Amino acid sequence: MEHTVPIMRDLSHSQRVLELAHQKGTLRAADLTPQGLPRVVLTRLAASGQLERVGRGLYRLPNSEVSEHDSLVQIARKVPQAVICLLSALQFHELTTQLPRQVWIAMPRGSHTPKIDYPPVKMLQFSGAAYSEGIEVVERDQVNLRVYSVAKTVADCFKHRNKIGLDVALEALREVIAKRKASNDEIWQFAQVCRVSNVMRPYLEALE
Repeated sequence: MEHTVPIMRDLSHSQRVLELAHQKGTLRAADLTPQGLPRVVLTRLAASGQLERVGRGLYRLPNSEVSEHDSLVQIARKVPQAVICLLSALQFHELTTQLPRQVWIAMPRGSHTPKIDYPPVKMLQFSGAAYSEGIEVVERDQVNLRVYSVAKTVADCFKHRNKIGLDVALEALREVIAKRKASNDEIWQFAQVCRVSNVMRPYLEALE
């Protein structure tokens, strides 16, 4: 009888953690603290196969459906001021065939790279209007994502062509024009915000 109470308490903890995993999709150890749940329960549930470990300190229910935007949602939860940019924004807007290995985010000038184990992050520092302009807030999996608009993303790609490649920027521009996802005026507006109007002018004129 001595072990009855601890066993029942642990069972209750396990049930509550599993319910939390069902609600949130992906669980971090930090998610348990506000609920008064011991973090060791995560390890036990993973060992018993009731949870699976998907990254350092990250767990989810086995065989659970993972949203295509799961990585972006995780970043939005952990770093609310981050804005999805460049390759990740291109993927979000369906403007590239590339699958970035990292989540590309923009942060205000002077920010430190977020300490995140999963997903891997590529941070760039933007300043002034280049950071604050063109942000769209869209809801995915009950989380608000901050993503640069199509036109802003194209301008960013030309601004940072040395990091992602001019070919990627040109592909994005051609896709945007072909699919009419942004007007030339919108693209030109953000070319000026990002100070790449001289760089983009010949390519925009060639596609008109």
